[in-house]
Amino acid sequence: MRFLSDNAAHVCPEVMAALVAANRPDDGYDGDALSRRLDAAFSELFGTEVAALWVSSGTAANGLALAAMVQGHQAVICHEDAHIQRDECGAPEFYTGGAKLMLTGGPGAKLDPADIAAFADSIRTDVHQTQPAALSITNATEYGLVYAPDEVAALGALARARGWGLHMDGARFANAVAALGCTPADLSWKGGVDALSFGFIKNGGMSTEALIFFRPELADATRYRRKRAGHLLSKGRFAAAQLLAMLEADVWLRNAHAANAAAAHIANAAGGRLLYPVEANEIFLRLTQAEAAALRGQGFLFYDWAPGVARLVCSWDQPASDVEALARAIAAL
Repeated sequence: MRFLSDNAAHVCPEVMAALVAANRPDDGYDGDALSRRLDAAFSELFGTEVAALWVSSGTAANGLALAAMVQGHQAVICHEDAHIQRDECGAPEFYTGGAKLMLTGGPGAKLDPADIAAFADSIRTDVHQTQPAALSITNATEYGLVYAPDEVAALGALARARGWGLHMDGARFANAVAALGCTPADLSWKGGVDALSFGFIKNGGMSTEALIFFRPELADATRYRRKRAGHLLSKGRFAAAQLLAMLEADVWLRNAHAANAAAAHIANAAGGRLLYPVEANEIFLRLTQAEAAALRGQGFLFYDWAPGVARLVCSWDQPASDVEALARAIAAL
């Protein structure tokens, strides 16, 4: 019974069917009919004009988004536990040509505008210190917390006042939208987000993420960077087909609701063991070594996140029987 990562979930049937339907001759790279539909499809979803590019990983989406806003001698402010810092092997620095990641703190891997302003004010403006040019936030965060629309807007206002771009790592953006019951627009451009890496692979996709620019002009140079970085796939119709299939009938939102509901059921059984509130599809539990071993002995797979802390992730396709069994096992510890 796997609660290791939503990356390992099944590809949802709508995506598989779309891949089969796309298996016919068309123009190569991003010149096919499906790829040409993406701007309009995502513009409709977000209620504003966007440029939408497919890429094959969230790492590439984040790196390319930041490269559109930051030069190599500048910096990106992010949380010290942000995925771009902890788990992308220096990819943001690679894509931006060496831009520095400036790390700050905050409970649950969330950033606070007042803290960011104080941090930025401590940076001298002479040539001896790197100047920030972008702010990066993750929604939902690495600890499964979500930024509400007003929180995004407060950070967006700070970024605009400072002349920074605002990037959102949305590997679990769908889970955040589902948790809050808001619109995708409320959590993105209406709050000042300039670029969003919109995650689909964790949520039922196969091999494609969406890079969304709410300032479409940022996409112009990014198309060249995408090619140079090796992410302009020769049969791009298969990438576009996945995204369009997830948008149709709001499959992306349906899947996120399913994952969130599974996590909420387990959280209800965990009580005081929760390290953070469960707001999306990740659960962080306080477990002793013996307790973790006891759960694994019953067939449950999960990560040891830190000493005494376990991370469990629910996927869109998590079997209800597994969820119920885990909830009972945790309650019985």
